[in-house]
Parts: sequence; structure tokens; C-alpha cells
Amino acid sequence: MFVKRNANNEIVLVSKERISGVAEEYLDADSYELVDFIQNEQEESPVVEFKKSDKDLIRVLEDVIDLLTLKGIIQFTDLPKAAQQKLLSRQHIRHRIATLDLVSDNPDEETVNLDL
Repeated sequence: MFVKRNANNEIVLVSKERISGVAEEYLDADSYELVDFIQNEQEESPVVEFKKSDKDLIRVLEDVIDLLTLKGIIQFTDLPKAAQQKLLSRQHIRHRIATLDLVSDNPDEETVNLDL
């Protein structure tokens, strides 16, 4: 991989091909610097952050739907069939996970609790 560095000698661009005057320094794909740069870019990526927030939002929506049905504001059957199936599937999976007895590495603990 070919890289471009800034004035602080930090990698700022990576290319599979040499770009004359831009990315001319070659680094092995498994070099520590390159791997570190790629991991940092992925962690800071708005796309990655957005996907993480989607997971959190899904759980919030499930809780809101549960609350609305519990209070009788909506009926579960008012939801489209596909939504009903997805919610039931996730509820079933969450129940299966919550009932697992997981052995802890800590001998003082018998099971591990999962916060779902």
C-alpha cells in the first residue's frame, strides 16, 4: 500500500496504487502504522457511528412499541405482519439469551448476567 503523510509524519491517505507526487511511500499491508491508521479511520467513520446508533435506536423502538401496546394505545396486530414477525423473532432471541446460564471465569460468580 502507498501512503501520504502530513507535516507531523502521520498517515493521511492510503492507496493501493502509487500516486506520483501524492502517495509514493510503500508500506506492507500488515505494517503496524498502516493497520493502526485503518482501524482509527474505521472507528471514527460517520458510517460506523451511524450503524452503531441504528442498533441503539432499534432497541428504543422495540421498547416504545412494547409500552404503547401495554398501555393499549396500539394493538400488536395493528402493526404490519412483517413488523410483527421481526419483533417476535427478536423477542424470542432476547428471551433465549437471557435464559442462558453462562459460566464466568470468576470462581466467585456462578453465572453471567446479560443486560439486554
